[in-house]
Amino acid sequence: MTTPAGYRRLILTRHAKSSWDDPTQDDFDRPLNARGRFAASELGDFLASRGLEPEEVLCSPAARTQETWARVKGAVLESLPEEHIIPELYQANAAQLLASLKQATMPTVMMLAHNPGIADFAASLPARVPLSGDFRRYVTCATLIVDFQIDSWSDLEPGTGSVLDFFTPSRRG
Repeated sequence: MTTPAGYRRLILTRHAKSSWDDPTQDDFDRPLNARGRFAASELGDFLASRGLEPEEVLCSPAARTQETWARVKGAVLESLPEEHIIPELYQANAAQLLASLKQATMPTVMMLAHNPGIADFAASLPARVPLSGDFRRYVTCATLIVDFQIDSWSDLEPGTGSVLDFFTPSRRG
């Protein structure tokens, strides 16, 4: 599903469920657990089934966001998007996420980051937010697909998006 001219589409994803098996491991280095690996693959299948392929990816450098993206990429892509690992996305607040997104250049962008910033950012984007309780919590691997009627990401203003879809993983895995 291509983004029409004069529009920008954001696929906003919180990383999938991470492992807490090693309590001495640094937060930044935590990988996905089995449920997270399943959910990230499920997200990839969801995006592929709807023809939602990012042309540009903005990803936190944390292990769990990178692994989430790798599993999504394995399911969804027919062509390789531009990939940007952005250190500022690790533990970013909504304002930092917006600033990073405004630097994007391609019409369809996927951003992978962390709570609580990503939940606040997601809630600020659409004119009307989804009513799902999972949206308010922005559970792991939650993904908002939102369209904006703008020509450039630099023109993005909060509260102007139209929700195309909202994904949460099944509780399997």
